[in-house]
Amino acid sequence: MKNISHARITKVIVFLVAIVCLTGIAKALVDLEYNRVHLSDVNTDSYFESQSFAEEKYGLFHTLTELIGTYKSEEYILSGMALTKEDSRVIEDELYNEYYYSNEYDYDLKEADNKRIFKEEYADKIKRKKEERMRMQVREFYQLVDRLETYEGVIYYASDGEHVFSNSEMNKKEQFETYDAYMLFGDYQQKMYPDKVAESHYYDYFTPTVDQLNSQTDAIYVAFTDAFLQKKIQEWETDKAEAKRFLNESIAFLVGFIVSFIYLMIVIGRTSFKDKDIHFHVIDKLYNDLNVAIVVCLLSMWFVMIVEVFREIYLLLTVPIFIIVLLLILSLVKHIKNKTILSHTLIYQILKKVFLAIKHVFDSGSLAVKTVLLVIGYPIVVAATFFMFPITIGLAAWLALKKVKSFNRIKEGVEQIKNGDLQHRIEMDGKGEFSQLAENINRITEGLNKSVDSEIKSERLKTELITNVSHDIRTPLTSIITYVDLLKIENDPEKIVEYIDVLDQKSKRLKHLTDDLFEAAKASSGSMPVQLERIDIISLLTQGIGEMDEKIEASALDVKLAHPTEKVYVKADGKLLWRAIENLFSNIFKYALPASRVYIDVENVGTEILVTFKNISAYELNISVDELMERFTRGDESRSSQGSGLGLSIAESLIHIQHGKFLVQVDGDLFKAMIYLPKLLNE
Repeated sequence: MKNISHARITKVIVFLVAIVCLTGIAKALVDLEYNRVHLSDVNTDSYFESQSFAEEKYGLFHTLTELIGTYKSEEYILSGMALTKEDSRVIEDELYNEYYYSNEYDYDLKEADNKRIFKEEYADKIKRKKEERMRMQVREFYQLVDRLETYEGVIYYASDGEHVFSNSEMNKKEQFETYDAYMLFGDYQQKMYPDKVAESHYYDYFTPTVDQLNSQTDAIYVAFTDAFLQKKIQEWETDKAEAKRFLNESIAFLVGFIVSFIYLMIVIGRTSFKDKDIHFHVIDKLYNDLNVAIVVCLLSMWFVMIVEVFREIYLLLTVPIFIIVLLLILSLVKHIKNKTILSHTLIYQILKKVFLAIKHVFDSGSLAVKTVLLVIGYPIVVAATFFMFPITIGLAAWLALKKVKSFNRIKEGVEQIKNGDLQHRIEMDGKGEFSQLAENINRITEGLNKSVDSEIKSERLKTELITNVSHDIRTPLTSIITYVDLLKIENDPEKIVEYIDVLDQKSKRLKHLTDDLFEAAKASSGSMPVQLERIDIISLLTQGIGEMDEKIEASALDVKLAHPTEKVYVKADGKLLWRAIENLFSNIFKYALPASRVYIDVENVGTEILVTFKNISAYELNISVDELMERFTRGDESRSSQGSGLGLSIAESLIHIQHGKFLVQVDGDLFKAMIYLPKLLNE
């Protein structure tokens, strides 16, 4: 059965549930705002302690305070008494700015003189501006008076001792105290009933305005009729019930949204719980920073829409906006799970491409190009980060110090190498000119080490050559001298014949050694003439094996030749190639295990032909391949076998001068020689 938890239909259903819950939350909050319902009233026991009561009374007390504290009457305003020092200063500053930028301002005079001239020349303008301000205050005064008439069910009295604003005949505290609810401010006292008004958390909504009054002369008395209070309390109870309903709906929708969103976060991008890969769709190709920008713009647009524009049809636009926003947020969740939240941003991609472009130019360019880039780039970086200039210059100093340390490390390393420490390596971190320079110096050191090792090895080989040549030549030569001396004194014809046979063998042995030595010298020096031609390697091997049939039978070896069915041609010198192959056969006859098999394989390996000789050694091969390839090295360490030990070395040199390769491998007692020769196509 398909995994239901990660099925597409399940994801779609839960997504729609999340949209419904999110829309329900938005609707509840918008309804609260449109209906002017305060959630804080849900936990309030009394209307007099509520935020609604405080906000409603704030307007009344603010109006009364402005009337008796600032404007008082039309005559008071027109007399200029309502103009504060701040009002006069603002008027004069505005006109002085106008004067300052006019042709009338004299820059040769002191500021005090210019201000004195300004007050003289702009006296009429200042007066007219103040009169305009007073007329504006008169309009504001009557607007406040008209606003008082809108308050129904409220009895008020406000006076500064001279000017009175009231909607009843009552002017005594005692008269207002006869009502079920009242608020009295005056004579340094504040008295309220019921007491819950003063105990409310919202009491400070309207008291700061009252505190600005003159406690000696100013007084504000407010009382509320029973009918008014009953109406307000009933409205408040209704709004409180609405607030509870909206709150419960919001909590239910919020829980539903949280559960569905958590589920979507868990399953989004995967097909099962075992699925470790994140699967992306078309919407996920949108860069994450653009994604966030679109989400912010859509939510801002939605907020402006419900506040200012489409209050009546906001739900029709809310659903598509929330669908798009939630899809974009889930796309961000995918990138968070895939650890690409930063790398899949437009800013990151632009910076990365700029960085890679600069890095490519910096890495591939010459030192002059890098210097130009640094000279041009550093001022640009400083200008772009001027607000953090100390950090920028500190970073530049740190990088410069790091480069100086790298240079000093290379300098010290070169000094050690110059003094003879060829094993020293200059260790450098990272990449760059200095790292490349250090690596080149290390390679030069490695080359010097190899040259020294090669020279030491060459000297050792020369010494071994002299020793081995001396040993191998001295043995037959000593025998020849000995038997010549015996011939001089021997009269027995049979023994003379025997001595002559020994001399013949030893002289041939000596000639064979000198011929091999001469041939090895010519082959390794490259002075041997080479005539490359088209050679049928299979025919050459078949003919050679036939010519050696007697030796093969004598050694009891079973030679197995494997080759392609078609003819195979190589580019080689026939005589030299056969000489190399003959040396390998000679090596096999001397060192192969008697009555064992010898495998010769011819293979086509691309542009080359590979000829492989494999045999089992009669002696334990406890020496390395490199030692086997050295001159005068034999398969038996006792040097009891016949031969000069030059066979493999001569074969390698002969194959090399024919532009081929000669390799030897040892695996236990298995000896394998491989010849690679350039291939020619069949005609």
